[in-house]
Amino acid sequence: QLVEAGGGVVQAGGPLRLSCVVSGRTSSSADMAWFRQPPGKDRGFVAYINWSGDRTNIGDSGKGRFTITRDNAKNTVYLQKSRLEPEDTAVYYCAADVMGTYWIPPERPTKYARWGQGTQVTVSS
Repeated sequence: QLVEAGGGVVQAGGPLRLSCVVSGRTSSSADMAWFRQPPGKDRGFVAYINWSGDRTNIGDSGKGRFTITRDNAKNTVYLQKSRLEPEDTAVYYCAADVMGTYWIPPERPTKYARWGQGTQVTVSS
């Protein structure tokens, strides 16, 4: 089970940190990712981190502003966001590659078999 937290309303230019707690049968050693779905748009890739935390990939929308980290001792993955823009308004989802699909690129949603329920982030201008 994946449970996101940390969403809310934030002013443009501000920071926000999302967290995703991994519990149940989902392995804390799985590669993890964040995706987001803006209103009326498709779900898109935000960030990826491998199981050990030493390899990350940030999508174009977040380069230079977003950082993904994980603390396996706490079974938690974080998405630290800075300089938020109204265009960052979306439901943010965390996802786990519980099947170990190493051949699928990290930005593909099909790589991830387990998803959280999402947390809403609204950036006001």
